[in-house]
Amino acid sequence: MDSLPSSFVRDIKHQLITKALPMSTVRLPPALLPLPSSSSCAYITTISSNRTGGKPKSSKSHVPSPTSRKKGESPSLPALMFKALDDIIVDFLDPPIKPSLDPRTVLSGNFAPVDELPPTECEVLEGSLPQCLDGAYIRNGPNPQFVPRGAYHLFDGDGMLHSIRISRGRATFCSRYVKTNKYTVEHNLGFPVVPNIFSGFSGGMASVARTALFLARAVTGQFNPFNGFGQANTSLAFFGNGLYALVESDLPYSVRLMPDGDIKTLGRHDFDGMLSMSMTAHPKVDPETGEAYAYKYNPFFPPFLTLFKFDREGVKHTDMPVLSFSCPPFIHDFAITRKYTVFPDTQMGVNPMGLVLGGSLVGLNPRKVPRIGIVRRDAGSGCEMRWFDVPGCNIMHIVNAWDEEDDYGNDVVVMVASNIMSAEHFLERLDLVHGLMEKITINLKDGRALRRPISAMNLDIPVINPAYIGRYSRYVYAGVADPTPKMSGIVKLDLAKRVGIGGCVVASRNYGPGCYGGEPFFVARDPEYPEAKEDDGYIVSYVHDEKVNESRFLVMDAKSPDLHVVAAVRLPQRVPYGFHGIFVRNSDLNKLQDCY
Repeated sequence: MDSLPSSFVRDIKHQLITKALPMSTVRLPPALLPLPSSSSCAYITTISSNRTGGKPKSSKSHVPSPTSRKKGESPSLPALMFKALDDIIVDFLDPPIKPSLDPRTVLSGNFAPVDELPPTECEVLEGSLPQCLDGAYIRNGPNPQFVPRGAYHLFDGDGMLHSIRISRGRATFCSRYVKTNKYTVEHNLGFPVVPNIFSGFSGGMASVARTALFLARAVTGQFNPFNGFGQANTSLAFFGNGLYALVESDLPYSVRLMPDGDIKTLGRHDFDGMLSMSMTAHPKVDPETGEAYAYKYNPFFPPFLTLFKFDREGVKHTDMPVLSFSCPPFIHDFAITRKYTVFPDTQMGVNPMGLVLGGSLVGLNPRKVPRIGIVRRDAGSGCEMRWFDVPGCNIMHIVNAWDEEDDYGNDVVVMVASNIMSAEHFLERLDLVHGLMEKITINLKDGRALRRPISAMNLDIPVINPAYIGRYSRYVYAGVADPTPKMSGIVKLDLAKRVGIGGCVVASRNYGPGCYGGEPFFVARDPEYPEAKEDDGYIVSYVHDEKVNESRFLVMDAKSPDLHVVAAVRLPQRVPYGFHGIFVRNSDLNKLQDCY
């Protein structure tokens, strides 16, 4: 210690004394008490204002504290000691925060977190809610429960579900955290204990210290990583009469929507012990068979990718490892057809050593040639996966895929997806990412892969009518990134049009100045009517007006040339920009209530 600057040693001692023990037990002279900087006070005041949606409160009211624990319960001394060490890492070892990871920027405006909101009735401002929308639209997204200290990435926030329950033309809104293992442990302690995966390992010395601290917390029983450390903040899926909140770093969390519109987390779900570690946030449900296809990947050792499926009843089948990877891939989405499952292997890959050495968890290998893997759905082994090189194709979100035949009767797989241009910016500079919608055709006989752009616009989080998953689908509904993940509007693409770039756009809606939405979702007007047109239904989405700091739920006619607004509902609390959602009909919600 003698070789270190005296000021550094004095600060460390001060941190250990003031942060390892409750302040009520420590009597320090006023000159030794830390003085908060004006910038940090302003930041906490801003977060406080954004959480409430009203006038700014004092910074004290939103500093995370043990008041969220049970009455009379206090953190243990080891827990407080570990927290003090965590603060030391942030204050002395972390490198300067990059602008793209500065929480004052990342959590500004409508990205700022909100508090939970119990079921609250909404006002229909415009039009009326169609009777066929009886059910619930639920959207997932990041919403950190604590004001971040140090670097923060949008992907690191705790999952919060924002639900609007619709019945007989009336709407009830609710916002609840997914009660994950991570959320529950941190909520009871009153401060974070799990490092931010995408932003907490940006410095070499800090990364080593943060890793050691997390291991110490695990060894001492403060946090059990085997109970899960994911945030369940990415998407939702309904299959096998179960509704799940998902993130690809953890198991699904089973959730239920209560009759009054409230959201209840039932717990981390391992399907009777058949599923371990994690599962994709984008499972694919075959609308004809009811089977759900999914995968998981292991960032540390082979097999890096494992495929599996669930039957109609939600029973998981045997794993099918894929052994044709020399290093762990980063596969965020995939597709199914009637015959095949389709996987994009991009230039992005997982680098577990980056967490220890101060690099990025996900990195780009510019020398790698992107490829697409195709394997039959009824394959007996992952060794049957065939790979086709598709240079320049870095896919994050897939619209759909289906089977065709060439003139000689050979199998052809067609996939429509958003190709991420400038993939090197995907993690740190989402505002520089451009999603180019493309149609990719792969001939399984001769191995040829053809790419055709279908729109030059910056489009992402695309959706189709869910009844057409794995089959030829004509219409695509995608958000217009301005920039990602804020969507300034929606476009409807007609894949049957074979004109030049941009000619596939047949309908669009701009939300207006200062108004942004997220992922759209298609809801069929009558899913049981076999003669219904593919686009006979509605597009729903949350939209936020930044000018008045107010969020609305919009229902748009999917068949109209301007995606006409059929109904607009004022929400009692703003909805931060987030990720993926789902619409679940009342008939399926009733199955959920019967299931548990």
